[in-house]
Amino acid sequence: MPELVGSTDGAGLRMCVVVATWNSFITNKLLEGAVSAFRECGVAEDDVTVARVPGAFEVPTAARWAAESGRFDAVVCLGAVIRGETAHFEYVSGGATYGILNTSQATGVPVIFGVLTVDSVEQALARTGGKDGHKGDEAARAAIEMANLRKLLSRG
Repeated sequence: MPELVGSTDGAGLRMCVVVATWNSFITNKLLEGAVSAFRECGVAEDDVTVARVPGAFEVPTAARWAAESGRFDAVVCLGAVIRGETAHFEYVSGGATYGILNTSQATGVPVIFGVLTVDSVEQALARTGGKDGHKGDEAARAAIEMANLRKLLSRG
């Protein structure tokens, strides 16, 4: 029985990272982790495009534009939604989640969810190189694996 697994070799892959500028003290750390992972996996610096958007709610729109452009093998979506005292958290995190999922399914391009949805700044920091790993790094590596798996599955 054939088993296909996307490799972690990023050589020749073209990536787009859509990153929210809201909560930039967190999202810039996510971006640094993603770029570092791409470099470690062999993605050329010239093959990584960064698109900045105002906030996590706008991430899916830019991700859709990138995915539909035909220029990228995968899109990584980065943002940070930190719970506050209003329902704003649910609307933004839900909209971002649905939009990113919908974009990936509608376009067939791997669109990776790297948007932190946390209760506190401390939780966000723990996920940007702290005790809970680095979600930017993880998202970039997932993008490479999915882009490579897509290529394997597309072969006749």
